Amino acid sequence: MQVSVETTSQIERRITIQVPAGEIDEAVNTRLKETAKNVRLNGFRQGRVPMAVVRQRYGESVRNEVVGEVMRERYVRAITDEGFNPAGYPQIEPTVNEAGKDFEFVATMEVYPEVELASIEGTEVERPVVEVTDADVDEMIATLRKQNAAWEEVDAAAEDGDQVTIDFQGYIGDEPFEGGSAEGHELVIGSNSFIPGFEEQLIGAKAGDDKTIKVTFPDDYQAEHLAGKEASFQVKVHKVSRQSLPEVDAEFIERFGVEGGDETKFRAEIKKNMTREAAQAVDNRVKQQIMDALKKANDIPVPTALVQQETDGMKRQAAQQFGLGEDFDVSQLPNELFEEQAKGRVQVGLLLAEVIKANELDASDDEIKAKVEELAEQYQDPSEVVDYYMGNEQMKTQVKSAVLEEKAVDKLLEQATVKDVDMSYQQVLAAAQQQAEAGEGAEEDEATSA
Repeated sequence: MQVSVETTSQIERRITIQVPAGEIDEAVNTRLKETAKNVRLNGFRQGRVPMAVVRQRYGESVRNEVVGEVMRERYVRAITDEGFNPAGYPQIEPTVNEAGKDFEFVATMEVYPEVELASIEGTEVERPVVEVTDADVDEMIATLRKQNAAWEEVDAAAEDGDQVTIDFQGYIGDEPFEGGSAEGHELVIGSNSFIPGFEEQLIGAKAGDDKTIKVTFPDDYQAEHLAGKEASFQVKVHKVSRQSLPEVDAEFIERFGVEGGDETKFRAEIKKNMTREAAQAVDNRVKQQIMDALKKANDIPVPTALVQQETDGMKRQAAQQFGLGEDFDVSQLPNELFEEQAKGRVQVGLLLAEVIKANELDASDDEIKAKVEELAEQYQDPSEVVDYYMGNEQMKTQVKSAVLEEKAVDKLLEQATVKDVDMSYQQVLAAAQQQAEAGEGAEEDEATSA
């Protein structure tokens, strides 16, 4: 077997492999003899069909089988001998495939990039310093009361925050438009779930009122035939309801798993959860700055196959998130929606793997268990979660990857200049939300293998 390698890019290799004609012909003849033993043809007894007939009938298909096996086997042998670390499957194409001639094929493949890590020395990282206050806990309890509020019908004019039950029909000029009508729709004024200007015009309405509401659809409205157009809605108000907030009593507190309804324990549990949430937001904010600096200092090429794998995974996550069902064909989702983010994830994964390797980082069982216990705190029965994770090698491996990733970030953080910045709980959560909406921090759940 003769092998020649051409480097066509930083991560692409073109391997040309030649196999002597005799080896192919011998393998084909052997396979044809085996085939002849079981061939059944009219006019011949089983196993007595002349080889010339067997070759005429089955020669081409047998050669294709042999060639396919040879290409797979010789490709593996070649990349092993050359020490390549392929990323994804190769493209294999025969270039000379004729009886009596040396067989030749070309395998084009991508390899993992060779990374020489550049330092992020001098990078400035802002690290939020957050303290969850009693006022923050009060605000969280107020939010929980609103989430558990009941709507009670009132004989009063609708105010901001009230819920109105309405029928409506929308018109462009004198013509009703598709999708512009509903009956018995429950709308919370101030929720901004309707066209801008619609909800405000319901303030002051009472049950039984008929109103004409005029609005202009935004220029970027998703329904292009309505974008930028003026519309009117005929609205019938059936009911006005107002939120009735629950009292913070034992019954309310027990809904959140605090036995006995003790308010002191309730507040302590809320503060504990908020503190954990704030710490995660801080870690993610710091990590994102480190990842951005790492990518900027190390603009490595990423294999297309890995980006496609990540893109496919993100498509599946999106389909699950939006409840599209297990049978949904994710190929219907355009690659373009995910490719840039997927490329960033792959790049970060490769770089973090190199950081882990360069610093010989590892995670012990005790460290893995400590991380699992941290994750389990948010569940009803933490011990059950810990037992499940520690008894499942696949889950343990995922947690180990997360621990190694944290260690890698800590190592990189040693190269940076860290500036502590005081932030409130609300500020750090708002910053985390903005980061998520901007598509940043996409790598926070990405498992990195050493």
